[in-house]
Amino acid sequence: MVERLGVVGGGAIACGLAAVAAPTGDVALCVRSDASARRASERLARLGDNGAAVRVSTELDVLDASTFVVEAIVEDSGAKARQLAELGERLAPEAILATTTSSLSVGELARASGRPDRFLGLHVFNPVTKMKLVELAFLPVASQDTHRRARALCAALGKTAVEVPDVPGFVVNRLLFPYLFSAVRLLEETGMEPEDVDTCMELGAGHPMGPLALLDLVGLDVAVAIGETLGEPVPARVRALAGEGALGRKAGRGFHLYDNG
Repeated sequence: MVERLGVVGGGAIACGLAAVAAPTGDVALCVRSDASARRASERLARLGDNGAAVRVSTELDVLDASTFVVEAIVEDSGAKARQLAELGERLAPEAILATTTSSLSVGELARASGRPDRFLGLHVFNPVTKMKLVELAFLPVASQDTHRRARALCAALGKTAVEVPDVPGFVVNRLLFPYLFSAVRLLEETGMEPEDVDTCMELGAGHPMGPLALLDLVGLDVAVAIGETLGEPVPARVRALAGEGALGRKAGRGFHLYDNG
């Protein structure tokens, strides 16, 4: 079947996923406020014609015809649980519900949704338009239809799906964040410049992006939340920057400065 995709959220992940899915069929994006709708529409416009084709609304009824809905709101267990419970009650019984969480328990969120057999973790990576991997986390009770349709959706989006266990951080973040935080601790210990650390890892290890630039891309507020969920000690400098509102690329300032004009 061709899924009618619905996405809940207005950030980079939500908008990127909606834009990537737009060529495959009808896509609706539900955001929380008029201001969020304006920002999401601007973000989608920057993603080109595909983004412009996405229907943006502040009303949940825009999702009523959706056959596959992906929640992509803030990485907060309480907020996600409330959103998923509301979606689980209103969507058609055959609709599949997914979360883009990068660190929270898929099992707990599935229970909040009220439909654990038609629920999964669908972890896409930023920027969604370029990153090919999707981590899929299914519960033992997930139906075969849920497995099949989730994999078919990933294939339609041009992504490579890998099934991962429902453990904090799945595979990528569980291995990645100890490395990212170790780069911050190196700064704290040595006084090196962020640009120099990033250059070392780009040119010396062949990484496409240095660890500090990657933290900025993830968002330092998100990095704090992921570190806490993983039980990985969050460096003081990450907490300090996040507390100042220097959240990284999306805020124009983190370990590096950005021109978001």
